Amino acid sequence: MVAKNSGVTRRQFLKGTAAGAGVAAWGVPAPARVFGANNRIRMALIGCGERGSYDFSIFRNNPDVEVAAVCDVYEPRRIREQNLSSPPVQAYGDYRHVLDRKDVDAVLIATPDHWHKQVLIDAVGAGKDAYCEKPVMHSIEEGETMVKAVQASGRVVQTGMQQRSWPHWVVGKQLVEDGILGEVYFVHTYWYQNYIANRGWMAKHPVDVTKLNWKTWLGDAPDQPYTQEKFIHWRFFWDFGGGILTDLLTHWIDVIQWYQNQPAPLTATTTGDVYFMKWQCPDTITAAYEYPGKMNVTFTSVLSESMDDGGIVFRGTKATLKIDRARLAVYPENAPWEPHKNHPEPEIYIRSEHDGTIDHVRNFLDCVHSRKTPNAGIVAGFEAARASWIGNIALNKGLKAVWDAAEQKVHV
Repeated sequence: MVAKNSGVTRRQFLKGTAAGAGVAAWGVPAPARVFGANNRIRMALIGCGERGSYDFSIFRNNPDVEVAAVCDVYEPRRIREQNLSSPPVQAYGDYRHVLDRKDVDAVLIATPDHWHKQVLIDAVGAGKDAYCEKPVMHSIEEGETMVKAVQASGRVVQTGMQQRSWPHWVVGKQLVEDGILGEVYFVHTYWYQNYIANRGWMAKHPVDVTKLNWKTWLGDAPDQPYTQEKFIHWRFFWDFGGGILTDLLTHWIDVIQWYQNQPAPLTATTTGDVYFMKWQCPDTITAAYEYPGKMNVTFTSVLSESMDDGGIVFRGTKATLKIDRARLAVYPENAPWEPHKNHPEPEIYIRSEHDGTIDHVRNFLDCVHSRKTPNAGIVAGFEAARASWIGNIALNKGLKAVWDAAEQKVHV
C-alpha cells in the first residue's frame, strides 16, 4: 500500500504507472490483443524437457498459436508432447527436420544450454522467429556469435528473461527510474533451492537409454559415457551448462542491469564448491560484482534448502525495494519501524497475480505479428548471461575477473 500521509492511494499510483508498465490498476495485466484464426502463428517446440513443456503449454493457450511440430532426442518426451495436441502433431528426433518445414513460423528453443547457439543460429537462418530459453549461450564467445547472427537475420527473437514482461517487475523499473529509491550503492540478490529433498527422484524416474540418442544429445561436447546424473542435472556439468550462476543468477542480474541501465559489470569475484551433490559446478556459491556508478552487487545461493526462495533487494538512500516473483515492496528509509519489526510499513506494495511467463510469451507473439523488438531481445539475453559467465570465469580461475568493455573481453 501507499503511505497514508502521501496523499496518493495505491490505486492512484498504479493507474499512473499502468500505461508505461503494461499493467492495469492493481497490477493485473491489461487484456491481450486477440488475433483472428486466419492469422495464426505455427509454432514448434525444440526440447521437450520440463521447462520446454511448461513454456509450450503457455503457447498452446494463446488463440493465435497453432502447434505444428515437436522435437526431442529422447523418444518418450517427444511422444508425450506430441500427444498433447489433438490430433497429434508430427514429432522429430532431429531439429533440422523442423526447420526444413516451410509451414513453421516460429520455434521455442528449450534444449540444454550447449545446444542453444547452433539451434538458434540455424533457426533464424531458416527464416524462423524464436523464443530461446535462458541462458541464451554456453560461453561469452558463443553469445557474441549469436547476437550477430540474429541481428543480421532480421528475425524476432525473445529470450527467457520473463521478468521484463512481468507486470510488477515492470513497475519496479519505473520506480527506480523515477528516483524513488534515491542513490543505489548496494544490491543483494539470492536464490535458494532444495535438491537434497529430491535425491530419490532419479531412481523413481529411470531413463530408457535405448530410446535416447545420447550422441546427438552431446552435440559438440566431448564424447563421454552416458550417466543419468548428467542427462537430468546437465545444468551443473561444465560441458552442458554453467551451474547456479547461469541457471539462477542470470534472471536476477538481468533485472539489476535493466533497472540500473548497466550492460555489464566492471569486475566479478566468486567463491563456491561442491559439498553435497554429485556435480562439477558448485552447489553452494557466493558472487560479488562491481558496477560503474559506485554500485556493488552480491549473490548467494545454496541448493540444500529453500527458505526465502529467490529475490532482489535494492538498498537506496531514500528507500529499499524488495522484489521477487510473488511481490514488490518499497520501504521508505526514514519512516518509523513497525512495532516488533526491523522495517517500516511498505509505502508501495504489489502482489503478483500470475506467472509473468504468460505475459512474456504474449509479448513475443505480438512482436511476431508486428515485427517489433520484444521485451527481452537477443542483446538483453546475451548481456545477462555474459555477467553470469564473467562470474564463472572468476570462480574457475580463482581470481577477480575484470571485464574490459573496450576490448569486449575478460582479464584475470
